Amino acid sequence: MKVANLVGSRFKEKPSDCVIDSHALMIRGGYMKYVGNGIYSEFPTLRRVTAKIERIIRQEMDRIDGQEVLFPVVLPADLWDESGRYESVGNELLRFTDRNDARMVLGMTHEEAAVQLVREYAQSYTKYPFMIYQLQRKFRDEARPRAGMIRVREFTMKDAYSFHTSQEDLEKYYDVCYKAYNRIFQRAGIPDVVTVASDSGMMGGSISHEYMLLTPVGEDSIVICEECDYRANMEAAENCINAEAAPASEELACVETPDCKTIDDVCAFLKSDVEKSCKAVVYQKASDGKFVVAFVRGDYEVNETKLRNIVGEELYPAEITEDSCLVAGYIGPYGISPEADYYLDVTLQGIDSIVAGANKEGYHYTGLNLERDLSEVSYVDISKVRDGSVCPCCGKSTITIKRGIEVGNIFQLGTKYTKTMGMTYTDENGEQQYPIMGCYGIGVGRLAASICEAYHDEYGPIWPISIAPWEVEVCCLRTDDAECKEVADKLYQDLQDAGVEALYDDRDVRPGAMFSDADLIGVPIRVVVSPRNLKESSVEIVTRDKAVKDMIPVGDALDYIKNLRRKLFEEIESHVEK
Repeated sequence: MKVANLVGSRFKEKPSDCVIDSHALMIRGGYMKYVGNGIYSEFPTLRRVTAKIERIIRQEMDRIDGQEVLFPVVLPADLWDESGRYESVGNELLRFTDRNDARMVLGMTHEEAAVQLVREYAQSYTKYPFMIYQLQRKFRDEARPRAGMIRVREFTMKDAYSFHTSQEDLEKYYDVCYKAYNRIFQRAGIPDVVTVASDSGMMGGSISHEYMLLTPVGEDSIVICEECDYRANMEAAENCINAEAAPASEELACVETPDCKTIDDVCAFLKSDVEKSCKAVVYQKASDGKFVVAFVRGDYEVNETKLRNIVGEELYPAEITEDSCLVAGYIGPYGISPEADYYLDVTLQGIDSIVAGANKEGYHYTGLNLERDLSEVSYVDISKVRDGSVCPCCGKSTITIKRGIEVGNIFQLGTKYTKTMGMTYTDENGEQQYPIMGCYGIGVGRLAASICEAYHDEYGPIWPISIAPWEVEVCCLRTDDAECKEVADKLYQDLQDAGVEALYDDRDVRPGAMFSDADLIGVPIRVVVSPRNLKESSVEIVTRDKAVKDMIPVGDALDYIKNLRRKLFEEIESHVEK
């Protein structure tokens, strides 16, 4: 491929709407073009990157006996009725009707389609276990698309579904997929991806893990213990508090706190510590609008995922009016209306005297002791973990919070979908059983953008050679110089004949512009052919990360490039699990 013919423009200026580097570089480098909110078209450069990622994924899925299938993008709503998710999933699922008024959905995930595909086929235990996978476009109506390909509405996803006759068999295969995912990310050039325990969310199931690429611009908070191997997504991380019930040290008193509706205002007015205050965060149930109050220590935040899992249904931020059973700004657990459900977080345990709302306009309680003053006390974990928290695994106060981008996930779904959709098989005893499922996903475009985010400098991406759009770029700095053009032309042809993926820039442009474009394309090996180098009968060979920069005789250049290419691949393979 010649740069002169490459579809997609490259430019110097950073787009104003790009909040992270990978987004800006992939727009500037002619990788993708904005179409609509969270929707992009891929230029050939990005398509070559994603095609290589897809090839790696296919090889690793086939390696563990996966069989590739293809599900529809558009699905009848009846399938989602069967699973119960047509009503339970929020606005992320795009629902519409066709010309015949049939209810349809755009597939954002394909559990229902997977069960529908194989439930007639797999009616005997002799058909199990098996795994099917696809690479397919999906649509998720994200409320806040951001960061280019990191969080979009339309995307390419590899999702796989395994079917088993026992939990033990699922767990065995889950470990196989766990290792296959490690190999995928290692082969793609990001061996430092970490796995974390996660919340299953709308997918269901009891066990799930996410694969996280740690980066400061990541949208997910990752809880990591510096002393042991404990790692979890913030949504699933256990907030461990070493506290025992403390005897009451103060009498309960209702004190006036005029115009003090926030924790900071109340603590400042009463000259009390925020660590001895109780904060109320109020939600309502999606089913009936009933109030749900989460009480946490004043210096902690509510973990909405944990709360939703405990409540057992979707919640939304409450709207408290004058007619409500709650008094906004003055809500506390003592004397709260029985019309509201409430939960006490573990961070409140062991505090002898708490400042909390008095459920009366302009008043708070001081000296509240939950064990003494409430008739029933039970604590649940509904708060976010913080830096310095106690590790639930090793018990040390060594928790740190880092940022990461989720590049893959795996779930043990159990029988959530096979039961609701009536998929059964006959076991060896002639009895009907529900298959047990696993689910395994990777976002292809997100993975490409994440790798760009991990490996770039101010000038452009630094692609690992295993997924780079091309392996070598030949830059001819003087196309008007006969010798220069002849050497560059021959080297480009020799590389192609040798099976090396080569990009050739023989445009009549300034060297600075040529190198700027080369940096934005990010090809791992660059060969510079110029009259100055040819005076020494040499060409300059440099790697995109600047780790290699050598002058090589023209006659030796092809072998040198092939050896360098091999070394770059070997470096990646050295990190791949066998």
